[in-house]
Amino acid sequence: MKRQDFRFFFPFRVRYSEVDGQSVVFNAHYLTYFDTAITEYFRWLGYDYAAEVKMSGVDFHTAKSLVEYKAPIRFDEEIEVGVRVGHIGNSSMRFDLAIFARGAQALHATGEIVWVYTDQTTHRTVRVNDRIRNMIAAADVVSA
Repeated sequence: MKRQDFRFFFPFRVRYSEVDGQSVVFNAHYLTYFDTAITEYFRWLGYDYAAEVKMSGVDFHTAKSLVEYKAPIRFDEEIEVGVRVGHIGNSSMRFDLAIFARGAQALHATGEIVWVYTDQTTHRTVRVNDRIRNMIAAADVVSA
């Protein structure tokens, strides 16, 4: 993945509590960076996630998380997480993610998160609604 593959980025500065004994970001924190960046991506789209869940009774559940570590990230380093929706299926969507050095091409990690849209009463998958699909299509590039 390259920086130009993304339209949305969310910045972070690595905190001391996020590094391990080797002074490198502990592996589990990459998923926290991804999760936070996805939340901010939806805010960027204008989507009120909490209100939508409350109104519809439908929510996303994580079905897959993948992280590929490319280069270490160290304490106090400034990074940016790129987020895009790479695919929307019937009841799922795949986020493609990448962590770059702030304002640079240096790639530290890539990731993939798959969410499944689920009715919270029946616990069955439901189709991702057109409003969400249209919001993403208007702001980002999606491959079907």
